[in-house]
Amino acid sequence: MRDHPCQPLTGYGPMDDAERVARATAFRVLMAGRRTVRDFSDQTVPRAVVEQAILTAGSAPSGANHQPWFFSVIESADARARIREAAEAEEREFYATKAPQEWLDALAPLGTDPDKGFLETAPVLIAVFGQKRGGPNPGDDRKNYYVAESVGIATGLLIAGLHSAGLATLTHTPAPMSFLADICGRPASEKPFLLLVAGHPASEATVPTAALVKKPLDAIAAWL
Repeated sequence: MRDHPCQPLTGYGPMDDAERVARATAFRVLMAGRRTVRDFSDQTVPRAVVEQAILTAGSAPSGANHQPWFFSVIESADARARIREAAEAEEREFYATKAPQEWLDALAPLGTDPDKGFLETAPVLIAVFGQKRGGPNPGDDRKNYYVAESVGIATGLLIAGLHSAGLATLTHTPAPMSFLADICGRPASEKPFLLLVAGHPASEATVPTAALVKKPLDAIAAWL
């Protein structure tokens, strides 16, 4: 018998198998249309959309329910320009001296390069941080567990939430990313996880053909 408070489970109402399959299929079709975009419009995004997507991310499972994530939303032109400047400095170093040839060869079909103009054009940047310490309640200062796994799941839900609202996204991971903590004013106990670019795709946006190829079911799953 559990010795901690519990309450009845809700949110799982009656549903027949046909409806379950239909819902799963509809969500698959929705998410299959998601594409990583590098050409963004500067059209503004309602703050309420971003808020709801972040709340969705905050519903993710996490180690001991400590919810070890923080989302810094960057909308100001000045901050986005500073982030672009810092990110491009790291990217130039990466492409020139850090990246092994195998990695550069893998990136070649996607057409990426050190130019990250989308960091200024897109109206919303979300810097995602993992927290080494925290806890289930605001102000807690306890060790967090499974931080990378928890933040990764939350980020996936964030991307899904933004896509469901008709917004395009791009995950950007310059290395190192310490400049994000400086610009966003985050404490040393938090580590940048990634930078998510969000907004409306530009009217002339294109997607590399190589990015459209997804592995079939039998290559990514097996039933035992």
